[in-house]
This record gives sequence, C-alpha cells and structure tokens, in this order.
Amino acid sequence: MSTVPGTVLVIGAGGVSSVCVHKMAMNADIFGAIHLASRTKSKCDDIAASVKDRTGQDVATYEIDAEEVPAMVNLIRKIQPSLVVNLALPYQDLPIMDACLETGVSYLDTANYEPKDEAKFEYHWQWAYHDRFKDAGIMALLGSGFDPGVTSVFTMWLKKHKLKTIRQLDILDCNGGDHGQAFATNFNPEINIREITANARHWENGEFVETPPLSKKVEFDFEAVGPKNMYMMYHEELESLSKFIPELERARFWMTFGDEYIKHLTVLQNVGMTGIEPIKYQGKEIIPLQFLAAVLPKPETLGETTTGNTNIGCIATGEALDGSGEKTFYINNICSHEAAYEETGNQGVSYTTGVPAMIGSAMMLQGKWTGDGVFNMEQFDPDPFMEMLNAHGLPWNVKELDGPVEF
Repeated sequence: MSTVPGTVLVIGAGGVSSVCVHKMAMNADIFGAIHLASRTKSKCDDIAASVKDRTGQDVATYEIDAEEVPAMVNLIRKIQPSLVVNLALPYQDLPIMDACLETGVSYLDTANYEPKDEAKFEYHWQWAYHDRFKDAGIMALLGSGFDPGVTSVFTMWLKKHKLKTIRQLDILDCNGGDHGQAFATNFNPEINIREITANARHWENGEFVETPPLSKKVEFDFEAVGPKNMYMMYHEELESLSKFIPELERARFWMTFGDEYIKHLTVLQNVGMTGIEPIKYQGKEIIPLQFLAAVLPKPETLGETTTGNTNIGCIATGEALDGSGEKTFYINNICSHEAAYEETGNQGVSYTTGVPAMIGSAMMLQGKWTGDGVFNMEQFDPDPFMEMLNAHGLPWNVKELDGPVEF
C-alpha cells in the first residue's frame, strides 16, 4: 500500500490523544494531515472542534474498534497514513500492530501491551514482532510517552553527554497537582489502578526483585512541588533500560501518591472494587475495576480544575565521561497543569505524555529516527528529541548532585 507523507492516523480519544493531536496541528509543517479515530466518534469530534478553534487546522474523525483488525486494516487503507499513532488502551497494542503489518505502515505507542485478564505489562509480546516488522520494511517505536519515553531519553542523554557508564538509576514521577476531587486518577483509571496494585519490581544485580505493592515509601522534596511521599513501583522502562544499559546495577521507579489517594485505594481494594476477574451482577458478567473506572471522573475532564505542577525526572550515578570519577546527575522536567490546560485544554499528566507522542511521531516522519523492526526509545540518538522537548512545552534541566541517592 502506498502512503501519504506527513499523514498520520491517531487511535484513541482520551486526554493524551487530545494533547498529541493539538500539538500535531501546531506543527503543520511536519504533520500534513491528521486523522483521529476511536470507539466513540463524538469524543474525536470534540477534539477536532477544539483543534479547529485553537489552531485553525482540520482533523478528520472516524469510529473504530481498535481490536477489530479487519476494520483497522480497511481504515488504514482508506487514509494511507505514513504512521499509525496508538494512543488507545494497552490491550489494543497487538491488534493495531497486526493491522500495521498487514498494511505496511509504521507504528508508535506510549505504553506496552498488557493482556486484559492479567495485570502484567511486559515488552516481550511486542518485541516478538521485530522480525515481522523488519521483513515488512516498517518501524515500530514503543513507549513514546513520558514514562516510559522521555525518562528513557533523559537517561540516554546523560549517558551520551555526562556519564560513561550508569551504575544506579532512579526514575522519580511526581504529580503535585490538585484537582479538587475526593478520588480520581490522572490517566486512564483502569490502567492506573492495575499498575499501582501490582507487585513492585526493581532491577538489582542482574535480575528483577519483586516486593509487595506500595510497600516501600520514601519522602522526597520536589522542586516546584515540595515534599511528597513516593512509592516504589514497577514500570516498563525498567525492562528496556536494563536491556540497553547492561552495566546497570540497580534501577528503580518511584511515583508519588497523597495519603487520601492511598486511603481510598486501600478501601476499594478491601471491598473488591479493583478486581479484574469477572463477577455476576444482575445476570450479567462485569469486571469490578471496569465498573469503578466508569464511575470515576474521566482524566480528560480534570484539566479545568487542576492546579500545581508535575516534576518527572531521572537521577543517575556512574563513571563520569571526563574521567573525573563517579558522579551523580539529576535531569527533570517541571510542567504546569494550568499552562497545559491553557494551551490544549488538558491537564499536565495528559500533556506530559501527549507532547512526547507528538515528538516521537515527528522523529519518525522527519527521518531523524529510522529503522526496520521494533525499537525502544533508548536505541536512538537522544539529542533531536531533547531539542524538541525544549521547543514544544516540556523544557528540561540537569544538575550535578553531591552524590548518589541515599534512599
């Protein structure tokens, strides 16, 4: 199938998609035509209307079930995009990759595949597609969000410019925003709660070490936010970073949660509302977590009331490039919820994922990141991506610390 240069098909119509499509429309020199599809066309229409109002650019919209491969194939053939940008749910990664394979179109996503019936997100399902994508002469870029995504690029920038080797790595994800809700998640509730309630895993001495969920807590003082409790969790970039930085002795991922969030989550777990096994209710099967997600506030509706900042970054310790011994560097981005909402109509958590999805797409469309097969962010030159972060709303800072983290 022939493709149209600069034409993209974006799948999904949540907050991340809204940000990504807005930012694509603001870069019409890169993205010539934008097509947007999801299960609920009205959500696509709302995003398209906002994009038209804010940028003057048109976005074509469609209704699609991303798990229906033949329907996806037909839509891709109709549009002839150069790139399919998957901003739907992680369950849909493999069907969309299958559709890309059948049509010969490159692929990008922000989160790795996760089966519906098990809270387990790993790259091996998607890495298994490498040879087929290579043989088809197309590229798949995995995890082009913030974490995973920017955190991996941050790490590789440090390895290119500051550190010859990286011995220890800590990824710190802080959302200091306040949305005024008793309990709400800042991205898809179902995915968010599945991640948090899964066992934590971190990389240490050549293997993953598993610990109970939320069992390790540390207080950290985040710039532009203040002191916050952060909890050790598993996140998929640990899997790819440990693969592409073989000298890593220890790598951990931390995310902040307020006491009220933890209290509500504990109660919901105790009463079975976070379960993913089907139960019978009024003669029908339902998934408790999916029902909970349906009654919680939608993340894309939180933008107007959310105030404060996010602060996400990496602290890496290793042998300095200049031969001056071991050094520790902290590289991070601070994003304002209010500024994100003013620009795109979405809160900062959606913004920090949607902007990198746009930038990863630009890397591919402009030929700055190329290859046949399935790739992670760590495998490419970080510099052009880092330049676009500074230019498109996610400026970063790097500083040297006195020594390795003590937690």
